[in-house]
Amino acid sequence: MPTLEHNALVEMFRGRPELAPHVLATLFHVEVPPHASVAVVESSLDQLIPAEFRADLVLELRDANGALVLAIVLEVQRDVDPDKKFSWPTYVTGVRARRRCATVVLVVAPDAGVAAWAAESIDVGLGLGTVTPLVLGPAVVPEITNPAVAEKETELAVLSAVAHGNGPNGLTVVQAALAALGRLDQEHAMVYFQLIWDGLRKPMQQALEALVMERQIEGEAKLPPFVQRLIDRGKLEGMREGELKGMREGKREGMREGELKGMREGKREGMREGELKGKRETLLRLLARAGIVLAENESARIQTCSDIATLDRWLENVLGAKTASDVLA
Repeated sequence: MPTLEHNALVEMFRGRPELAPHVLATLFHVEVPPHASVAVVESSLDQLIPAEFRADLVLELRDANGALVLAIVLEVQRDVDPDKKFSWPTYVTGVRARRRCATVVLVVAPDAGVAAWAAESIDVGLGLGTVTPLVLGPAVVPEITNPAVAEKETELAVLSAVAHGNGPNGLTVVQAALAALGRLDQEHAMVYFQLIWDGLRKPMQQALEALVMERQIEGEAKLPPFVQRLIDRGKLEGMREGELKGMREGKREGMREGELKGMREGKREGMREGELKGKRETLLRLLARAGIVLAENESARIQTCSDIATLDRWLENVLGAKTASDVLA
């Protein structure tokens, strides 16, 4: 079953289709055909590829006249899987035959060993033909340490943190990526944060915890607030529980006062209902993406919740949760 990390990487390219050709051009120096649009077409895979072979994503590039100029088959690969050496050529030839256009396989492999394995050319028979996947791994993804660059290339900054977060410049790379998450909506930012956090080894997680602790003590707020709250929720082992509790209560009180002030100034009830609906829908999407199945009463509890602070807490609880009880605690 695909993991949250696997799905998060796929969603990154689904949510921003132009990222794939951008990567081909800037990191692999491939001459991408001039195109006017990029579309996700994974829904047509049933017709393109046999059922036993199912790619993660297929993207089509079309020119200004609507002609198909390139197809990109995207695969997220977190482990070595010998079967992929047989399925990847099938993706290329199957899509190419049906779509009558150039086709490439782009493999996203955060692990250096898996990336090296995936990048090997595949001999399709007697040395007479090969398929060579383009592999987006640590050797190709640059170390992005400049926050300004990370803000412009947010998805690439996230990939950089996943690929290089445990390296010599890991903390700087991670800081740049986390700062860039502030420009995203809460749903995507939280998923990307979980993706980065899960890729960090314990020493780097502890270094990030220490950094957040220092920022809190000094009153700085250069990281998105939700990052600090998520780490606070149980991963800052060195800070006294009383200090954390006071900081959380202070933040909640500040948020509550802001909401009350807004209501006193004439905030419409319809706007509040719209915010509640948006948070409920975001929570349900995150739960589905994490593979957490809700019982009927648990789903009803979310749908009827009318407290913004409670929904915010449940949203934060999704990260790292295994069951619905962990989320709705």
